[in-house]
Amino acid sequence: MSTDGRTVLIAGATSASGRAVAKALLADGARVIAVGSNRGRLDELEASVPGVITELADLTVKYDVLELSMRVHARIGDVDGVVHLVGGWRGGGGIPGQTDDDFRALEASFTALRFVSRTLWDDLTASDAGRIAIVSSTTVEQPTAGSANYSAVKAASESWMRSLADGFAKAGDTGAATIFRVRSLSGLEDALADAVVGLWAADAGELNGRVTTLA
Repeated sequence: MSTDGRTVLIAGATSASGRAVAKALLADGARVIAVGSNRGRLDELEASVPGVITELADLTVKYDVLELSMRVHARIGDVDGVVHLVGGWRGGGGIPGQTDDDFRALEASFTALRFVSRTLWDDLTASDAGRIAIVSSTTVEQPTAGSANYSAVKAASESWMRSLADGFAKAGDTGAATIFRVRSLSGLEDALADAVVGLWAADAGELNGRVTTLA
């Protein structure tokens, strides 16, 4: 299989990695919905990546996600894949330096993952090749005092993805939830893009629940 003719939603699409993934998916024939919370950055993405479909939404707000889903279904149809790139880094300062503000900012990525995957779950399980992927961190396996907040949120996100994998397994053998881990995503944008496109060339059973480290 390939992504040709499939609809893939990129959450947090205005980052460098989002741009790379959008370009790769479009080149492979996918319809790409790029979702972000900043209209100006979405306009820049739309101008630099011809063919991408942009949508403005705050994915940490449940009703924003529901409205996004309704717009996408009315405008394009069901979604075959989700690439979750909402995130960012905050850390340092050891255990006392793990502030509540930093945690809340990092937790937003997990909240967005929960809302998006729940809202589009019926699409993903109905597709003959539903795929959802996140970018996590190698610190999940080797957390440090300075990355405690960050590693905890990434670990929670990985746990949620494993729950999605169990859901896919129970729904049939066509869907897959997969995790990409990186030490740092900087410089690996193209490798991530190639790995995302490759999700549709691999067997769902082999992908479902898999953790792949990009280096």
